[in-house]
Amino acid sequence: MKRLFALLLGCALLAACAAAPAAPAETPPAPDDLDVAYDRDEAEAAAMDFAVRLLQSTAGGGNTLVSPFSVWNALGMTAAGAEGATLAEMTAALGLAPNALGPCLRDYAASLPNDGCLHAANGIWLRDGDGLAVEDSFLRFVKKNYDAGVRKAAFDGGTVRDINAFVSKHTAGRIGRIVEELPQSTMLVLVNALSFDAEWERIYREDQVREGTFTAADGSGQRVDFLHSTEFTYLRDGDAAEGFLKPYKGGRCALAVLLPAEGTAAGDYLAGLTGERLSTVLKNAETGAEVWAALPKFTLEAGYDLVDGLCAMGMPSAFDAGAADFSAMGRYADAPLYIGKVLHKTFLQVDERGTRAGAATAVTMDAAGAMVEREIHSVICDRPFVFLLLDTEWDMPLFFGVVETVE
Repeated sequence: MKRLFALLLGCALLAACAAAPAAPAETPPAPDDLDVAYDRDEAEAAAMDFAVRLLQSTAGGGNTLVSPFSVWNALGMTAAGAEGATLAEMTAALGLAPNALGPCLRDYAASLPNDGCLHAANGIWLRDGDGLAVEDSFLRFVKKNYDAGVRKAAFDGGTVRDINAFVSKHTAGRIGRIVEELPQSTMLVLVNALSFDAEWERIYREDQVREGTFTAADGSGQRVDFLHSTEFTYLRDGDAAEGFLKPYKGGRCALAVLLPAEGTAAGDYLAGLTGERLSTVLKNAETGAEVWAALPKFTLEAGYDLVDGLCAMGMPSAFDAGAADFSAMGRYADAPLYIGKVLHKTFLQVDERGTRAGAATAVTMDAAGAMVEREIHSVICDRPFVFLLLDTEWDMPLFFGVVETVE
């Protein structure tokens, strides 16, 4: 994809870690031997595969929206503290070992231009007290690779407010709350928050916004505004789906839209998708094609606890108090740590000017050119479709969703 879209220039800023009401705890300098080399092609394939499996494990009918990038960050930090079978399961689910995933995300952050399109932050809260012991090597790793601020806190109502304020700030207010309470069993909270705000490369003119009918998954007709344009990158997944790629200003990020063939439900199309297949569709995109496209204006907002889905993706031990091994992260008194919840909230709005989006993920750790003749394609998204907001230079899936009804 990075070769196919070599002309797509920059779009995003990834800033990790920002101020919060409580002062960050001191951590030792990061050593050079914590991380390992990774293969970028393998990392990009892992990112796409994780995105597809995450959306499949979350979708259950109706509109669905996840941020694979946010979840990859939060779980990547968490996996850095795993050992044994827990580490093996999390590595398989994430697609990369944590000591490779961390450097991958660090390098991705460093590659982004400073234009404010994408902003992300990582933070870790530790329960302040005598019982919790957190490994220095774990803290060094997450600081070095995720630029995660580490804070000790009382884990009372004030800490809940601090975590939610952090999330609200770094999602531009699109996600107001991620945690409601911090039970006595919760010892750590690992958080990723991100916002995306970009204009289209070509903003829709007033005459390109026209009312039409969107046929929802239940067969009902909805009168909505459609955004009409001519696009120049055509996507095709055999006879199963066709679509287009619409770039944002700067060209590095784009919205990929895939409309399943007539008679195929969006959920059924998604169920048969794989990361490799989606990557192939994107890499085989027909550039220079002419696509008459229509996309409804839409807004999606969702919230999930991802535990069941992540168990189904092959990492059940991390959530089992009797089986989890996070000894590389730390422990509470004589009780081992395990993941209590993986809370994930998303927001995305598409209109004539561009796209605004936000996402947050919280992992709670508990104890226990020239004119040529060409074919003109027509992709009218007046029925359920699948979409992917991605960084085309790194094949990094930022947001991934299914639209079955327009809101």
